Amino acid sequence: MTSDQLFMMRALELARLGIGQVSPNPRVGCVVVHDGKIIGEGWHKKYGEAHAEVNAINDVKDPSLLKESTVYVTLEPCSHFGKTPPCADLLIRHQVKKVVIANVDSNPLVGGKGIEKLKAAGIEVGVGVLEKEAHELNIRFFTTIEKQRPYIILKWAHTADGFISRTNYDSKWISNEYSRQLVHQWRTEEDAVLVGTKTAAHDNPKLNVRDWTGRNPVRIVIDRFLRLNKNLHLFDGTQKTICYNVMKHEEHPNLSLIRLDEDNFIANLIHDLHKQKIQSVIIEGGAQTLSFFIDSGLWDEARIFESPRTFGAGIKSPGIGGNCCSQQSVSTDTLKIYRHANNKY
Repeated sequence: MTSDQLFMMRALELARLGIGQVSPNPRVGCVVVHDGKIIGEGWHKKYGEAHAEVNAINDVKDPSLLKESTVYVTLEPCSHFGKTPPCADLLIRHQVKKVVIANVDSNPLVGGKGIEKLKAAGIEVGVGVLEKEAHELNIRFFTTIEKQRPYIILKWAHTADGFISRTNYDSKWISNEYSRQLVHQWRTEEDAVLVGTKTAAHDNPKLNVRDWTGRNPVRIVIDRFLRLNKNLHLFDGTQKTICYNVMKHEEHPNLSLIRLDEDNFIANLIHDLHKQKIQSVIIEGGAQTLSFFIDSGLWDEARIFESPRTFGAGIKSPGIGGNCCSQQSVSTDTLKIYRHANNKY
């Protein structure tokens, strides 16, 4: 492994500290290196706050060393004014010697302009170090920019004999407690969690974070004809909730009823999530809702738990294509991760 890769690996470690905090911004880490040693580190900690480059530059105890330093950053420094000033301008102002970048930003507002600015100022620029790893870390951001929709994760648990719930739609406790804790961790890392009408009615889920520490996701429920009981946990007002339907639009405290056209309902739903800057969503069921997304080709990743339990009868698990990219044991369960065949990485 080269020194460039080692320093970029550290920048990626720092970027991961922003998971669950920076959306809809990308996760970015940065290290400043002088004479082979890291003299400054930073990452984007929270949406609306200072970017990674700012925090890394501010971490340098002796700013006079910056002129002879190399800056490693996981994503091209921004060149435009957003909630904060351009990071490319900051690096130019400090006259850093070199900037090494993992990914070029596909955001049209940046899209190579940051690199052009740095080069025009006489700063040496390297691109593509640990490009694949950095793209994976920001796959939600890149999906949002390039596909104009959130990154969509399908998640379910099924029994060893292939059922996602019992005949009465009861799906509780198919997976074990460790798998359920992992699901709560995932909820802290994504912007939203979505369920269909039957899952909401039969499971009465809270869709919050209880077995982990972190932010609650936006709750999304599909209730086309607004028939769900308003005493369900989803409508308790404790966290932001969106109810997509074909009947009406209304705003309540922490609850938005959003009317969509019945034609292309799922595509319209995804378009509205993008409009609301929701960068990632976990589809947690049920079988019919998951199948809608699968059949529409609107998914990027599927996380499927297989339990050793059996039901003998019930609602069959959806079928999934794509590439199984990993498999691991979670105590008695097996977790398989699939990626849609159209995914580049």
